[in-house]
Amino acid sequence: MFSDRRYQLLAIAAFLSGANLRVFDSLLPNIASEFGVSAAAAGSVVASFTLAYGLFQVIYGPLGDQIGRLKTIAIATSICVIGSVGSAVVGDLNHLTILRFLTGVGAAGIIPVSLAWIGDHSTYEQRQASLGNFISFILMGQIIGPSLGGALAQLWDWHIIFYCFSLAFFAITIGLILSASKEHNSSESRINRQIISPFYNYRLIVSDSWCRIILLVVFIEGALFYGSFAFVGSWIENHMRIGYLVIGMLLSGFGLGGVIYTFNVRGLLKHFGERGLVMGGTIILTCFFGLLTTLDNTVLIALSCTVSGFGFYMLHNTLQTKASEMFPSARGTAISAFAMCLFSGQAVGTIVFGGMLSKLGYAGSFYCVAIGLLVLGIVFQAELRKHR
Repeated sequence: MFSDRRYQLLAIAAFLSGANLRVFDSLLPNIASEFGVSAAAAGSVVASFTLAYGLFQVIYGPLGDQIGRLKTIAIATSICVIGSVGSAVVGDLNHLTILRFLTGVGAAGIIPVSLAWIGDHSTYEQRQASLGNFISFILMGQIIGPSLGGALAQLWDWHIIFYCFSLAFFAITIGLILSASKEHNSSESRINRQIISPFYNYRLIVSDSWCRIILLVVFIEGALFYGSFAFVGSWIENHMRIGYLVIGMLLSGFGLGGVIYTFNVRGLLKHFGERGLVMGGTIILTCFFGLLTTLDNTVLIALSCTVSGFGFYMLHNTLQTKASEMFPSARGTAISAFAMCLFSGQAVGTIVFGGMLSKLGYAGSFYCVAIGLLVLGIVFQAELRKHR
């Protein structure tokens, strides 16, 4: 499938989406310094993007079913062009926050609709490999995003990264429009009653007790992990007094850990099972946040970020697998609800963690996250045991 030009466009768009999601991990100290605000206040740019990214997931799935996948993704990337151009030229934090929200609105439509397109254009035997390759582009974006953002911020100016995003998203949008004009797959124009009534499916999902557990767990996971990880770069800058380029490289270890996990997931699942993966990931994340503020060496921080990425996907991939089966009769809608809860949780977590910083400092706030993740993992493992 990789030889398909449409797949290549979607993979690049997914890379850009992943980079956008994590780019401010290394830029947050720079943003705070430029606008003369605290790291907690600067965190609003992260919260606004992830809030929009989560909330608008629910719209794009049904839209893609009705007007076509590639057309929908082209609309999404065109919104990203506008948001990225605005972010590049903006002069104050409030407007940057609004423009990052707009970018999140666009980015929300890239990955879920791309996954649906891959499902439409691959056999079941090809699908796992195709999806695995596609997800690796997302993770590579999450690896390179913080590093590239930090490098450009240190060598030139942080605004440049958004000019780069603008040009890349514009090129992808043109490619998708041209590809969509040639696409005449009848499966994309077929609309059934379930697709026309997505909110009825959402109501059914929320009324199911197991679905509610999955959605609540992923919301809390997003709030605890992603909400706090957004401030790890600020802690490194505050604690180590090192440049943004190095900070970005250290944080990119998270994505590297995720890639390592994807290469080993089959063996891990065979040896540990789902509950073993949940507890293994929980223990790794608990240790990461519990011990982070004791580290004073960049090599150790880099290793810990890499291990945290590995541990996060041990927990999260199990959740994601359960989400794909929690409501089989409306699988696409269920995945959209799952993604919405994850990124809405991240937005809420970023705001809450920023408030905690002013009262507890970095060490106390990270300790609270560690305890929260430990409790969450234990509870989720118990629910998995009951649901077997």
